[in-house]
Amino acid sequence: MFTVKGYKPSRKTECIAGVTTFLTMAYIMVVNPLVLSAAKVPFAQAFTATIIATVIGTLIMALFANYPIAIAPGMGLNAYFTYSVVQAQKITYQVAFSAVFLAAILFVLLSLTPLRTKLIEAIPINLRHAIAAGIGFFIAFIGLRLTGLVQSQSDNLVALGNLLTPTALLTLAGLVITTILMARRVYGALFIGMLITGILALLAGQFTLKGVISLPTLPVGLVVYNPVTAIGDIIHYGLYAAIFSFLLVTLFDTTGTVLGVAEQAGLMEDGKLPRAEQALLADSLATLIGSIFGTSPTSAYIESTAGVAVGGRTGLTALVVAILFTISAFFYPIISAIASEAAITGPALIIVGALMASNVRYINWDQFDEAFPAFLVILSMPLTSSIATGIALGFIFFPILKLVTGQGGKVHPLVYIFGVLFLFNLIFLPH
Repeated sequence: MFTVKGYKPSRKTECIAGVTTFLTMAYIMVVNPLVLSAAKVPFAQAFTATIIATVIGTLIMALFANYPIAIAPGMGLNAYFTYSVVQAQKITYQVAFSAVFLAAILFVLLSLTPLRTKLIEAIPINLRHAIAAGIGFFIAFIGLRLTGLVQSQSDNLVALGNLLTPTALLTLAGLVITTILMARRVYGALFIGMLITGILALLAGQFTLKGVISLPTLPVGLVVYNPVTAIGDIIHYGLYAAIFSFLLVTLFDTTGTVLGVAEQAGLMEDGKLPRAEQALLADSLATLIGSIFGTSPTSAYIESTAGVAVGGRTGLTALVVAILFTISAFFYPIISAIASEAAITGPALIIVGALMASNVRYINWDQFDEAFPAFLVILSMPLTSSIATGIALGFIFFPILKLVTGQGGKVHPLVYIFGVLFLFNLIFLPH
C-alpha cells in the first residue's frame, strides 16, 4: 500500500520518521488550544478539536495521498482567528467558527477544481513571504506579551517588562533551553523545551499536576454544522473579509508546504506533484472537520521535513503521526497543566515566530514597488494586532505602485479585485 516509484520503503525507517515528525510538531497540542482559549474557546474543546483535525487530515494524507506530510491547525491562522476576528470584531468564537466553516466548504470546492492553482499563482510572491513573516512577528510579540517580557505603557507603546518576576525568569530559562536545543538541531526541540521548562515550573511550584490520563471531551459538543446558520452569521456580522483571509492564507501556506516537503523528499515527477488533488483535499477536509468541532484552519506542517530528513517517504510516516496524536488525546491533564503557565508555552511562541519571520530573506528589497507593500504587511500586523489589516494594506498598495510605475499589466486581475475588496473592508466594515 505504502509504495513510491523508485523508492523501497523500510517500515522501521518510516516509523522512526513518523515519531520524529510527531515530536517536532507535538507543541501544537499545547499552543493551539492556548491561543484559541484567548478567544474564549474552552481549552478542553480546542484540545480535542486539535487532535481530531490533526488525526483526520493526516490520515487522509497518509491513506489517500501517500505522502509523509502531517496536517494540523496552522500557527498564524489560530492567531488570526483569535485576535483579528474574535477580539478585534468583538464577536463570539461560535460566530467566528461560522466563517471558518464556510471558508472550509469553499476550500474543499476549490481543491476539487483547477481554480485553487490559479488563485495561488495570482498572489504576488513577495506578499506571500511578507504575510508569513508578518504573522511570525505577531506571534512572537504575543509570546513576549503573555510572559511579561514586554509590557504596555500609558502612551500605548511597549517597554521591557520586569525580568525578575517568576514568570519572566522561567520564560528566559525556557528560551535558553529551547534555543540551545534548536541550535543543536535536536528533533522535537520545541516540545522537549516545553517539557523541561514544565519540570522546572513544577519544581518551582508554579503549577501542579491534577492527573495524567483522562478521556477526551468536547464540552460544548459541535460548534457549527449548519451552513444556513453559518451564512446568516456571516451576513449579520459582515465577516466576508475573514472568510477571504482564511482562504488566502491557507491556500498558499498549505500548497507551498506540500510542494516544499515533496521536493525535499524527491517525490516530484517532472516538476509536478503526483496525487496533488488528494494531498490538497486532505487539508481542506481537515479544516472543515476542525471547524465543526472547534479549531482554526489546518495546514500542512513544515515540521514534516524532519521526518523526511530521517528517511520518511510514504504515507506510513504520516500514519504513525496520526496514531501518536490519537494516543496523546488521552493525556489532557498534562497538556492543560503545561498550558496553564505562560512561561512554558511562551518560548515556543517566540521561536515559532522567529522561524516564520525568516521569510523576509525571500523578499525583493531592491525593488521599491515590491518591497514597500511587503514592508507594510510585516509592520502593520504586530502594531495593529491584526493579521487581516496587514494583508489588506499589502494588497491595496501593491497594485497602486505597479500602476504608477507602468507595470500594471503585469499584475494579475485578481490582485486588483482583492485590493478593491480590502479597501472597501477597511473603510466600511469592522476590522
